[in-house]
Amino acid sequence: MIELGHLLAAARSGDAQAANRIFTLLYRELRQLAHAKLRQHQEMTLLDTTCLLHESYLRLLGGGGMQVVDRSHFFAYAARVMRSVIVDFARARLAQRRGGDRTQITLNADIVEGVGSEEDTVIQVHEALDALGQVHERLAQVVEMRYFGGLTEKEIADVLGVSERTIKRDWERARLLLFAALR
Repeated sequence: MIELGHLLAAARSGDAQAANRIFTLLYRELRQLAHAKLRQHQEMTLLDTTCLLHESYLRLLGGGGMQVVDRSHFFAYAARVMRSVIVDFARARLAQRRGGDRTQITLNADIVEGVGSEEDTVIQVHEALDALGQVHERLAQVVEMRYFGGLTEKEIADVLGVSERTIKRDWERARLLLFAALR
C-alpha cells in the first residue's frame, strides 16, 4: 500500500503513468465494485462490468489530475464516476427508447403515464441524491460512498473525518430522506 500512496501523490500532480499504474494495481477491486453496481441494476443488460469499468477509467483519467489522498478517497471517487456512467447510460437508453430526436406523437396519454422502467428508477435515484446533496452534502456523500462505492462505515468516517456513529446516523437519515423523496 506504500506504493499506492506514492502513485496517488504522483497522479495528483498530473502524472498519467501513475494513474495507469493505480488502475492496474486496483483493477480487481474496481472490477468487483463495477460488478456490484451493475448487479443493482440487472435490467440494464447492455452495460456489462468490463464496459462500465473501462468507461469509468476513461472518465477518471479524462477529468484531469486525480485529487484523491488515499485508497478510500480513490474508491469514493471511483464510485461517483461509476454512478455517473450508469446514469448517463440510463438517460441514453431512455432517450433511444423514446425515439431519440424523432418527433413524438402520443395517441393516448393515459397509457404513457403508467409506463416505467429501470432507467427511470436510476434517474429518479440520481436526481433524489442530487437534491439531497443540495440540502445536506455530507448525507449525499455517505450514500454515494456506501451504496455506490461499497465503503464500510469506518472507511467513510475516515474519509469524511467524523466518527463511525455519525456515519451510522447519517446513513439512516439519508435513507429516510431518499425514501420519502422517491415515493
